[in-house]
Amino acid sequence: MNEQTETRKQEHIDTVLGEDVSAKGVTTGFERFFFEHVAVPEINLDAVDLSVRVLGRRLDAPFLMSSMTGGTEQARHINQCLAEAAQHLGVAMGVGSQRAAIERPELSDTYRVRDVAPDILLFANLGAIQLNYGYGIDHARRAVEMIGADALFLHLNPLQEAVQAGGDHDWSNLLTAIERLASALDVPVAVKEVGHGIGPQSARRLADCGVAAIDVAGAGGTSWSEVEAFRQADPAAADVAHGFAGWGLPTALALIDSVNAVPELPIFASGGMRNGIDAAKAIRLGATLIGTASPVLDDATRTTEAVQSQVSRMIEQLRIASFSTGSINLAALRQATLRRVSDWSFVEPLTGGLPGELSRPRLSRRQESRNR
Repeated sequence: MNEQTETRKQEHIDTVLGEDVSAKGVTTGFERFFFEHVAVPEINLDAVDLSVRVLGRRLDAPFLMSSMTGGTEQARHINQCLAEAAQHLGVAMGVGSQRAAIERPELSDTYRVRDVAPDILLFANLGAIQLNYGYGIDHARRAVEMIGADALFLHLNPLQEAVQAGGDHDWSNLLTAIERLASALDVPVAVKEVGHGIGPQSARRLADCGVAAIDVAGAGGTSWSEVEAFRQADPAAADVAHGFAGWGLPTALALIDSVNAVPELPIFASGGMRNGIDAAKAIRLGATLIGTASPVLDDATRTTEAVQSQVSRMIEQLRIASFSTGSINLAALRQATLRRVSDWSFVEPLTGGLPGELSRPRLSRRQESRNR
């Protein structure tokens, strides 16, 4: 490991902040759902309880500041701001890939946050692909011990590696390596994608490997093929990467399918999660935690207060969404009436009309009588 890794990590931060790296032609899918508004909720808004237990820990709200960065001086500041905000709000946090610090121990301090966040649910992080390139249980333990983590994220990023200059290409037999690590590590092992989604078949295979949680990290937010496209010096390689800007499973679809495939595991929803209303929809669809990253990255380059303000808005939106569905807590929210846009039963296609054309609402017999 040399200065190239530190340079790459700084370029990742600069690219996400300075370029349009959002997914193109694909959305999270949450816009296809809406809650039935409850006009008489019969509960006190101030009594709505958003707490949740995850991997044996209690959180005040079901949010995770998803893995972002580490390995640079700017990353140190970012992680400290994220951690301080997480401590104050009672939410979880993950650090970025710790490979840089595993191979250059002098970078370890850029990941350490326990001095400002002693109580948070904290995830260490390594690239799963490194298990095919010489990493094993010792490296995973070092990552966990380095930051005093409660759990370890293994991140999956095959598309990013495929379009990255010098990326790791051998993904053969990786599930076997994940299974060995999950059975040997002393803390829970969770697996996450980086923005292209985990589908039901992959979720089932990962669950069978013994992982403790899955973050589907679907499409609709930041596209890491776009990030790598902007980093490519070769225009042809950049064009190849740009071609995948719309690649991936929408977050809502990945969530629904993974919850159905592995109902025994906590499933986290991240990937384009930018407000508390979509967070409420995700929880209704089976998510245990809601991950957010790029929406708070710019705030984290500035101050803890900026991060705290941004995440607090999402938490308050989730609280009001729960209240507006008559849900006193997250268990009740998971039972709230959620509809697909295509399920609008109060309109019907006109007979002989154009496809998708909608008629006026049907009138009751009493209304028809009044109109005569």
